[in-house]
Amino acid sequence: MATMPSHQHPFDWVPGHVRLGRARGQVVLHEASGHALLYADRARTLLPEADRVLMAPDTKFDVASITKVFTSLLLVSAVERGEVDLDSPVAEYLPDFIDKPDVLVRHLALHTSGMSWWLPLWSDWPDVAARRRAVLECDLEAPAGTRYTYSDLNLIALHLLLERIAGRPLQDLVRQYITEPIGMVDTGFGPVDPANCAATEDEVDTGRGIVRGEVHDENAWSLGGVSGHAGIFSTAHDLGLLGQAVLDGHVGGDLVTSDLSSGQPGEQHSLVFEIDRPRWMGRLSSPESLGHTGFTGTSLVIDRRREAVAVLLTNRVHPTRETPPIYPLQAKFADEVVAFTR
Repeated sequence: MATMPSHQHPFDWVPGHVRLGRARGQVVLHEASGHALLYADRARTLLPEADRVLMAPDTKFDVASITKVFTSLLLVSAVERGEVDLDSPVAEYLPDFIDKPDVLVRHLALHTSGMSWWLPLWSDWPDVAARRRAVLECDLEAPAGTRYTYSDLNLIALHLLLERIAGRPLQDLVRQYITEPIGMVDTGFGPVDPANCAATEDEVDTGRGIVRGEVHDENAWSLGGVSGHAGIFSTAHDLGLLGQAVLDGHVGGDLVTSDLSSGQPGEQHSLVFEIDRPRWMGRLSSPESLGHTGFTGTSLVIDRRREAVAVLLTNRVHPTRETPPIYPLQAKFADEVVAFTR
C-alpha cells in the first residue's frame, strides 16, 4: 500500500489531490500528489518555492457538499430515535418555515421540497439571523414533492430543524452521532489549522483572499462556518472510515442505502446519498453504489456490490473555480479502484 506523497501531477490543472481506495475492508491505495498551496492569487501567480506546501496523505480538505451527507445522517439518526417523522410537515418542527405546509421532512433530504437551489445569503442579507430567516421564509418554485432540484437551501432548513429538535448546535450533533462513534478524529466543522489544510479559492468578491482553513462556500461562511450544506473539513482516511461504516451496516439502514426518489434516471437518491451516478462514479457505478460530491473537488463513492470505497479529494478551486469539469477525474479514480476488487 502506498502511503507517501508522489508529488506527480496527474492533471495539470489540479494543484493537488489525495486519493484513497478501500476494498473488502482494507485500504488498498492511499496517495498524495501535487500541492496543497501553490498560488498567490486567482491570476495563478505562483508562490515562491519556499512558500508552497506539498500535499500529504493526511491533508485536510474543505469537503463542501459532502457536508450534506453528515446532516442527512443526523436526520436518519433522529428518525431512528423517534424524534422526527419523515412524513410530518417541516413546519411542525420549525414554525418559522412559513407558507409551505405541504413540505415534509423527507422532501428536504430528497431535494424535492420545491425550494430554490440557492440564494445569495452572504451578500443580500445583513447577518446570520436574517440569512436563516431568508431560507425559512422563501417561496417555493414548485409544489412540494413534484420536482427534484438539488438545493443547498434544503439542507440549511434541515440543519435548523435538527438543531431545534436537539436544542444543540449542529457541530455537536455531528461529533456525538457520527465522527466519534466511527473514529473520524480529523473530521468536523472549521475553522481548522491552515498549515495542514488544502487551499481553495481567491475569493475576491468577499475580500477574503486565498481561503485556507475556513469554509470556501460563501453562504456557509456567512452563516458562521457551520451549515447543513457545507463547512465540514475531513481527510481521505476519515471519509474512507465513513464509507466502510456504511458498507458494514454500522451507519443507518434502508434509509441510507435504498432509493427513495421518484426513480427518474439521474435522480436516484436515498435519504443520504446519490445513487448510481456513472458520470463521476465511473465503473463503480451501479444501483448498489452510493456517494456524494463537493464543489471544491471532492468525491466519496461506496460500492456495496464490490465492497469498495473510493475517496478523491482535490483542491480544484485553487485559486479559482473557473476550471474544467472535475467529473472525469473522479470517474477515472473510481475506475482505478475497481482493479483492486477483482
